[in-house]
Amino acid sequence: MRRADRLFRIVQLLRGRRLSTAAWIAEKLEVSARTVYRDVADLQAQGVPIDGEAGVGYRLTGGFDLPPLMFTTLEAQALVAAVRLAQSRLDRELALAAEDALGKIIGVLPPAARAAAEALPLYAAPWAKDPVSIERLGVLREAASMRRRIRFDYEDAQGAATSRIARPLGCYNWEAVWTLAAWCEHRTAFRSFRIDRMRTLDVLDEVYRDEPGRTLPDFLRQVRREWPARASSP
Repeated sequence: MRRADRLFRIVQLLRGRRLSTAAWIAEKLEVSARTVYRDVADLQAQGVPIDGEAGVGYRLTGGFDLPPLMFTTLEAQALVAAVRLAQSRLDRELALAAEDALGKIIGVLPPAARAAAEALPLYAAPWAKDPVSIERLGVLREAASMRRRIRFDYEDAQGAATSRIARPLGCYNWEAVWTLAAWCEHRTAFRSFRIDRMRTLDVLDEVYRDEPGRTLPDFLRQVRREWPARASSP
């Protein structure tokens, strides 16, 4: 990779994250951390507003942007593949938005790149949708974004029914099903709920605030701690 391309890529990596360590950037670019330190210092000297320091992490300050980007043929194909794979699994509103966004991107590509992207020989078989679950996915996605508590009746794998109030944190696709990661007010603990096992769903007017120990990053840290034990159990 040319140095100019590497500097440009660093800016792209920084603009997509709140904080990026030199080690993470170095891994993405397949260079040493020392090279990243030197490149970031050069970008700062050229007036790119990068805050942070070695050993802590870097971020772009607000208001900085670059001219519209042009995608390579492979990048355009990756976008087409991502939309094709995800579209049948998304709620209708998000699926239509993904199709519209892809159309806008494809429309501004050079003819050769556009033809290569549209002719990508990679497709996803239609997914057997559960219309109720897909509709609830959109409701839960929006509730999580707006930090709104939810109330729902749930039936577990053994058929036991419970009523829950929870803080929706994020939705995860496991090929056959969608699950909701949430902080369950009933259990005062993190729980994952299969969306297709929700029998009712209401979004409450109550807005919750992120609290230490009850956020999505906390949920993910707990999953990472527990996963080795689960994977090794018979």
